[in-house]
Amino acid sequence: MKNFKSWLLERIPIDTEKTSEVVKEIFSEPIPSHMKYWYYALGATPLILFFIQVVTGILLTFYYIPSPEMAYESVRYITEEVRMGFYVRGLHRWGSNLMVIAIFLHMVRVFFTRGYRNPREINWVIGVLIFLATLTLCFTGYSLVYNQLSYWAATVGTNMIKEIPFIGVPILELIRGGSDVTANTLTRFFNLHIVFAPIILFILLMVHIVMVRLHGVSKLEGREEEEKTYPFYPEHFYHTLIVGLFILVVISSLAVILPPGLGEPANPAVTPNHIKPEWYFYGVYSLLKFLPVKFGIYLIAVFIIVGTFWPFIDEFLRKKLPNVKVHYFFGSLFAVLFIFFTLYEMLVY
Repeated sequence: MKNFKSWLLERIPIDTEKTSEVVKEIFSEPIPSHMKYWYYALGATPLILFFIQVVTGILLTFYYIPSPEMAYESVRYITEEVRMGFYVRGLHRWGSNLMVIAIFLHMVRVFFTRGYRNPREINWVIGVLIFLATLTLCFTGYSLVYNQLSYWAATVGTNMIKEIPFIGVPILELIRGGSDVTANTLTRFFNLHIVFAPIILFILLMVHIVMVRLHGVSKLEGREEEEKTYPFYPEHFYHTLIVGLFILVVISSLAVILPPGLGEPANPAVTPNHIKPEWYFYGVYSLLKFLPVKFGIYLIAVFIIVGTFWPFIDEFLRKKLPNVKVHYFFGSLFAVLFIFFTLYEMLVY
């Protein structure tokens, strides 16, 4: 073994002392004491779920065929005939749902504790991009099933793009590969889902982690001086490990107890009575029923822009209103509206 180590180091000349120092520094990173509470320790969850999605996604591509004639049949084959296929598909499906929830909860925690405050504004922007990239992955992945609901959800979802002034129609045709949802659309969604979006998401996650490392984990506002810290290893490391194992247990259970269904094959000639997107789009979908579509899309675009650059807006508002915690007001308003429209769509339709 010693000879093998020497042989390996001779061919891969790594400075073991420096490497050891770097690893030691990573594991001894000071973590603020409030991170001992579980609900503050969800930051690593999206990364864990991302790797689960990559592994299960690669396994699914062994059998999936991205063509209108074979897409639904290949999903049926995976679900009903491939050994453990339903389980892998279930892990992938529930993993995507939990990833949306994990990122959303992490962002809620950062928002209400103002973890985005100076100098971490750019990392908040990266976090928003991570959330949008995840939703893109979910939307394209849902469409690949090519059943009635996913086909019409893709049709309605992409229809909204053409409402963007000047560039909406060209973007719509670029995404669809034409004016309608066809084989070109499925191919483009497939490529976007398995190549471009995962690479972008991975890069964003890595940049996000590096930024956290550079700035350190933020302490609670108002307690920066008094709050104590503890080393990343062993306590926080084991927190993260336990969270990862808990996630595996949860999505494994959900994949077995509530495996994803198939629905009816896509039929472009027959519009379903009720077109429903995935639950995380319920709020947006329901809002557009109450408002003129164009106005609703503009409103959503404004919300995304404000949300992306919120740390800078918040800082500006705090200088004007130093005694008012405006982030509580806007955060609570968003939470109430999101829950209302989501529940409305869930219960009424």
